[in-house]
Amino acid sequence: MKSILVYGIPNCGTCKKAMQWLKDNDINYEFINTKENAPSKEMIADWVKSLGTKSMRNTSGMSYRALGEEKKTWSDEQWIDAFSGDAMLLKRPLFVKDGEAVLVGFRANDTVKREKLSWTST
Repeated sequence: MKSILVYGIPNCGTCKKAMQWLKDNDINYEFINTKENAPSKEMIADWVKSLGTKSMRNTSGMSYRALGEEKKTWSDEQWIDAFSGDAMLLKRPLFVKDGEAVLVGFRANDTVKREKLSWTST
């Protein structure tokens, strides 16, 4: 059965809301705890191709704030290195569908969420 992969941490309020929304909408998902199973650099690089580094940054986290001012001028490759070195820099949750990152965070309206995360029968 097809499933959405949801990357995040279990105690994240936004991740909890996202998982409840997925349940309420009968969307199968698998949760991956990024603290215990950090995504590989290759996975992160693929996500960056789909979503871009700016949308993937957890700018409210302590890890992000601890980075120096030079982070403002980092290239995608530097961000990929940073994300792979500290998964707490990744905005949560991050959704992967059919092997492609389709959404990060959970502020989109329900129409966008359904479009990005729902399975259509073919």
